[in-house]
Amino acid sequence: MTSSKKNKKHSSFRPRKQFGQHWLRNEAVLDQIIIAAELNQSDRILEIGPGTGNLTSRLLSEVAALVSVEIDRDLCQQLVHKFGDRDNFLLAQDDFLKLNLSSLLQNFPKFQNPNKVVANIPYNITGPIIAKLLGKIATPAPQQYESIVLLVQKEVGERLIALPGSKAFGALSIRVQYLADCELICDVPAKSFYPPPKVDSVVIRLHPKKVKDPADNPRQLETLVKLGFASRRKMLRNNLKSLIDTEVLNQTLEKLNFNLQCRAEDLSLENWILLSNNLHLLS
Repeated sequence: MTSSKKNKKHSSFRPRKQFGQHWLRNEAVLDQIIIAAELNQSDRILEIGPGTGNLTSRLLSEVAALVSVEIDRDLCQQLVHKFGDRDNFLLAQDDFLKLNLSSLLQNFPKFQNPNKVVANIPYNITGPIIAKLLGKIATPAPQQYESIVLLVQKEVGERLIALPGSKAFGALSIRVQYLADCELICDVPAKSFYPPPKVDSVVIRLHPKKVKDPADNPRQLETLVKLGFASRRKMLRNNLKSLIDTEVLNQTLEKLNFNLQCRAEDLSLENWILLSNNLHLLS
């Protein structure tokens, strides 16, 4: 945990490629993020990768408590210099993917159990970060946030909100949509950052949820989805033949009135759950 006392040393830092650092400088986009988070004075926020603190400063003026997790030691010193005197700010110098947040916050009651996440996350670890925040189909995260507002690569954002049959619809779409309602907030051009990334971005909002009609065997559903999307060009029955006898799968598809020639992206989340519930493969 980084000290909350101000550090007298302060200097500018160049973004580091190893941490995938691209710092948002667009005030209009920052406004959109804050609006999307629907903040109030009782909120306890988790921010991942605060960088130079452009979003951090906006959050601190709106909420009861903010926990920021930053892996870069030099940036942590700069953040302490900027915000170390704020009693609603707690900074952890750590790798979020390895961090046990609940354990970390045991001695900081004011910051325990953040109810929202608001962050401009590193693009190179977007998938693992979302998996840690939401969990997996078979093992949902124990803590369910009210909302998660993230700035992500546009391609990833499109996959999160994709509909069945679209080019972007894939295993990530199924896994995330099983656990959360997803929506696109706004587009963010590359020029909004320093340095500009090679891709455009989007702000997305996730509302974690309890599935209304969950899979009877979530672990099986997770396995089916992974194998089903292993090769997008192949028909579903060919991708699943290592797990299911082709004749059994054909009979099940016919029973459910699914096209025998269907591919993984043709099935909606509800279809996938229905398929899994009608197969008994994993105990």
